[in-house]
Amino acid sequence: MSKKVTKIGVLTSGGDSPGMNAAIRAVVRTGLYNGLEVYGIIRGYNGMIEDDIFKMDSRSVANIIQRGGTILKTARSKEFFDHEGRKKAYANLVKRGINGLVVIGGNGSFTGALKLSQEFDLPCVGLPGTIDKDLYGTDFTIGFDTAVNTAIEAIDKIRDTADAHDRLFIVEVMGRHAGYIALHAGIATGAENILIPEEDTSVEEMLAGLSEKEKRKKLVNLVIVAEGHSSGGANQIAEIVKQQLPNLDTRVTILGHIQRGGSPTCIDRLIASRMGYHAVESLMEGRHNVMVGIQDNTMKYTPLEIAIREKQRVGDEWLKIVKILAS
Repeated sequence: MSKKVTKIGVLTSGGDSPGMNAAIRAVVRTGLYNGLEVYGIIRGYNGMIEDDIFKMDSRSVANIIQRGGTILKTARSKEFFDHEGRKKAYANLVKRGINGLVVIGGNGSFTGALKLSQEFDLPCVGLPGTIDKDLYGTDFTIGFDTAVNTAIEAIDKIRDTADAHDRLFIVEVMGRHAGYIALHAGIATGAENILIPEEDTSVEEMLAGLSEKEKRKKLVNLVIVAEGHSSGGANQIAEIVKQQLPNLDTRVTILGHIQRGGSPTCIDRLIASRMGYHAVESLMEGRHNVMVGIQDNTMKYTPLEIAIREKQRVGDEWLKIVKILAS
């Protein structure tokens, strides 16, 4: 028999993403609706270790659904990597009677939740909160849609000035290990080249394409590169282009952390709310140590160890679309 969950904690961990507040709101209000006590944990696992925990009510999450960032703050905790740190964190949960945990974050956050669960038999549920959309077991992650739309808006404006001056712009977007932001934003803005970590497109291939377009007098070009591409970021790639194709007027724009901020889109608010609701339902039903995701518009519950171990891969169809539409 699974232990009955009566008091739950909720935290955000790792990189922030738009929509985290909507998820927090859904967890708190679903928990209260079902008669549970809900506790907010400030600054992720750091706050758990430092006992920065407070009881939440419905008013605690009023007027936050439209806000970016996270009202619970976020951090990465080195101390939590060690068993003694996790033991200290768990003791702070025990003294409040917290017997269930909702963790909103990415791969590293889920790893911490799984260890906490395995070592102390604490039921945990993960919500995929990351702009990278790199978690296995879900078609959407909280924050991805907002981040992509932020990138698209910026790239559209860059294309205007590129067109006015007949320039090549190399735009770097976030994605250290995953190229989904670059892929989606690149297709949606009509980029001529998209460089992502999952596809070993060489700079030489890109140069050949740009050279061919230069011969056709196509001087306005956009190259979208994920920061984690094997050839390096936008600045390194631009230096190679300037050496090999000096006639191209080349500029670099790095969008950076602008992609993390801002008011979440409707999609991010909706999926965060839906996932938050199902996270609480899962804890109450005894479905523990899973990540709540959405696949084909259906709730999907992936064991945390699988969500951590497996990798979300870019489909071959997307890669084919990129090559055809950029030609």
